Amino acid sequence: MKNDTNHPHTAPHRLSPSTQRAIFLLSLATFCSMAVQRICDPMLPELSRVFSAPISEVSKVISFFAIAYGLMQLFYGPLGDRFGKYRVVMLASLGCSVACLLSGLSGNLDGLVAARVATALVAAAIIPLSLAWVGDTVHYEQRQETLARLGLGTMLGITAGQLFGGLLTDTLGWRWAFMLMATAFASVSFLLWQQHKHLEPAAQQAHAPLGFFKQLKQVAFNPWARTFLSLALIEGATVFGVLAVTAAHLHQVHHISLTLAGGTTALFGLGGMAYMATAKKTIQRFGEVGLALYGGLSFGIAFVVVAFSPWWQLALPSCFVAGFAFAMLHNTMQAKATQLLPTARATGVTLFAGFMFLGQSLGVLVLAELFNHVSSQYVLGADALLVCALGLFLSRAIAKRNATQADHA
Repeated sequence: MKNDTNHPHTAPHRLSPSTQRAIFLLSLATFCSMAVQRICDPMLPELSRVFSAPISEVSKVISFFAIAYGLMQLFYGPLGDRFGKYRVVMLASLGCSVACLLSGLSGNLDGLVAARVATALVAAAIIPLSLAWVGDTVHYEQRQETLARLGLGTMLGITAGQLFGGLLTDTLGWRWAFMLMATAFASVSFLLWQQHKHLEPAAQQAHAPLGFFKQLKQVAFNPWARTFLSLALIEGATVFGVLAVTAAHLHQVHHISLTLAGGTTALFGLGGMAYMATAKKTIQRFGEVGLALYGGLSFGIAFVVVAFSPWWQLALPSCFVAGFAFAMLHNTMQAKATQLLPTARATGVTLFAGFMFLGQSLGVLVLAELFNHVSSQYVLGADALLVCALGLFLSRAIAKRNATQADHA
């Protein structure tokens, strides 16, 4: 089932059981992918102690992961379009299991960073190709709601990564967090393999689109694509960047345990889950423009509270609200990303993911360095204001594009 235009058209309202099960399994894969990205966030203070290195140095386990993840998008987009998105996700999940095992067995910081980079090299395929698979399989008017259901795995992954990263670091030790992820990835890969033979022919389809550099040329000469990818870069730097250092902020400023700090930031994921549970009504109520605007503003306000509140307890509802707001903003961007290159959807979505994670790597490096020179309160506060500006600009850009498309219709 292909959807190569931005205009809704008549389509079945019920997905087939096979497609629904595939979406569920892909959500498990995205759960693991996001959890392994976020699992090191609450570990940073402990890794700093274990390896006798400053926070800015051990933060490489996050920032280098993001750099590798972003660069690999240039590879997985064409690969998914040519050999099948679902199949590549299945194999990538298996590769992540091996890489997580290597992370748990690392004997020094350099070895851990190298293992994290290896994890990123394969994990990079999972979320963007899952989104692109939905783009190929589900009509546009149902797509944002379906992406929200798929995104439930992503939000749960944020929660699980933050929570178990802190919990296992405080109890059994940081290595066990990676062993847990290795087991989870292996299980998901097996389930995806079992389901692959039951997919409908259209859902297994692979094709060889235009050459990758011709696709890049299309993007380079498209004003909307340039604007959208720039916003993805900013989102990665501001939203994912600040999320990576929030647990460290709570631990250092309020002197709470890593378990409590990780559990508090895990509420970000629960807030995202709340959005996913109410996505249909929320999308109908606000529309794309409202989701972008109110998502960005609400996130910024919530993190101003996290940054400057003298009581750490206020970070609990604030992280929840920030997660709900982020999901509003990001789900809108995901839906737009599936239409960036409709004739080569995996390439379009992976370009979006690549810019976003390049932004994340830059954001983590900059924010972690600023932590060494400036109070973390001001770092988080300034970042929150940037997210407010992002939401405002994105909402206006979407409104202008929708008006232009309406004029041409």
